Formats: sequence, C-alpha cells, structure tokens
Amino acid sequence: MKICKITAVRQTEYRDLIEQYENPMMHPCDIRVGDVFFSYDAKKPEGLCESAWESMKFFVTELANGGGNFYDGWMKNPHSAMISCNDGFRPVSFYIEVLQ
Repeated sequence: MKICKITAVRQTEYRDLIEQYENPMMHPCDIRVGDVFFSYDAKKPEGLCESAWESMKFFVTELANGGGNFYDGWMKNPHSAMISCNDGFRPVSFYIEVLQ
C-alpha cells in the first residue's frame, strides 16, 4: 500500500456566515496552510480533524491502493486529488498525493 501525503494548501473564512449562524467557538480549527500529514495504510493521520478525514478518506484509500484518475482526468497528476473539508464556515483545501 502506498503512502499518501496530505498538504493543507488553502483556508477560507466566511465571516458573514459565521456571524449569522455559528455559535462562538474558542478553538474552531487547528489546521494551518502548509500543514502536512502522512497517511500510512490508508489510515487517518494523527492531528488531522475528523471532519477533514471524512471528506477525503475515499480518495486517500483509492490512491493508497494504486487507484487514481478520478472523474476521468480531473487532476493534472492522476495520482492526486484536491479535497476540501466540509466546514461551511472556514473550509480547508487539501492536496493529496501518492509518494513513490
């Protein structure tokens, strides 16, 4: 099984939605742009939040097992994926790639 590298490449924050809908939170997200995680045996890396993992685990599992080319040529590198977590207030985009 291949190792997958998961890199946080962008984080967006929707202040208007936060102000309108979200209850105040002391610590809403620990992920920062540039954070890197490694998935071994298609398992959730330590320190990666559950919400982000739920959004990407299908892609990590497929890539770790030699799959790729999602959606018939979506990514320039067929052994990669760009996935965002499902936080509607401050989503983080992750680049997932297979290490050779």
